[in-house]
Amino acid sequence: MQIDLANLEDFIRGSAFLGTGGGGDPYVGMLMLKQVLNDGMQVTLIDPADFDDEKTAINILTMGAPTVINEKIPSGPANVRALRAAEKELGYAVDAIMPVEAGGINASIPLVVGALTGLPVIDADGMGRAFPELQMTTYNVAGLSSNPNVMADDKDSVALITTVKNIDAERFCRDICVRMGGIGQMACYPLTGKQIKDHAVLNTITLAVEIGQSIRIAREDHDDVVSALLRFLESEHVGRVAKVLFDGKVTDLLRETKGGFSIGRVILDSLAGDGAQLEVVFQNEYLTALKDSTPVAMVPDLICIVDRETSEPITTENLKYGQRVKVVGVSVPEIMRSPQALATFGPAGFGLDVDYRPIELLGA
Repeated sequence: MQIDLANLEDFIRGSAFLGTGGGGDPYVGMLMLKQVLNDGMQVTLIDPADFDDEKTAINILTMGAPTVINEKIPSGPANVRALRAAEKELGYAVDAIMPVEAGGINASIPLVVGALTGLPVIDADGMGRAFPELQMTTYNVAGLSSNPNVMADDKDSVALITTVKNIDAERFCRDICVRMGGIGQMACYPLTGKQIKDHAVLNTITLAVEIGQSIRIAREDHDDVVSALLRFLESEHVGRVAKVLFDGKVTDLLRETKGGFSIGRVILDSLAGDGAQLEVVFQNEYLTALKDSTPVAMVPDLICIVDRETSEPITTENLKYGQRVKVVGVSVPEIMRSPQALATFGPAGFGLDVDYRPIELLGA
């Protein structure tokens, strides 16, 4: 599969869904990708199964709060500088690049960098969704180092951070990100082809395109878009558990940018007239959904808020009072549910006082 002008909007819509409210505004990513594609550049995708075990790839991303990214657009050339500085530190040129997460603008940025450099992009990532912190990856769960962590800004500044623990890389890089104006372009987590096959969440770029296609086709066929999306996600091809957690209207919203994150909560009132409420807590991404104070979904499972008529995903920075939405919950692959994974990016990883329960065991 290729990402081109024909399937670009499908990819952007699908990556916004997988972003679970975070990862940065997908519209910004679409504009950046559209520009390089219109300039005649190409994005070459590689199935991880076809990437030699000995070859190397490095993860490319933007660090920063989604609310900042809306005002300070990420820089593709700055990401290229971070990539080249990482290669200099490693002592070799990488064979490919890849997204660290499957959602939002961080699904798009590696494709932009791939087009700018001519490097292929691996169809896999380290989260299968979006998470707010650098250590919250399946690579870290497997004990792989994020070093070298290289950050660059749009003023030609480049910072190199090497740490013993990946969680320390998150803390140091986050501080530098704040000093860079709330956004920084990064290269980190160099991996071999074997490490990608063993420890990444595979074929997520393709999945994003397919999710976007399922939504678009349902609209064109005047189908119930949310129902069509759930059917696709639960199909044998994808094999996820997916369900509507809530159907309601935004009645309260608290959102602030703090410490390099977009943090807050949104309250929804039921449209069924039964007095039910849903509270969704977020840190860049949606973390927990509680219906009348009872959990109905929690990280690492996906919590996605979509427009109730069109199924267009709504990111945390685009939430508004009065929006009529549906909240969709989706299970994650088993690689993201091991005890080590849950300690890293389950409720405990966010300091939430709740024990993880899979979405298929929770009521809606």
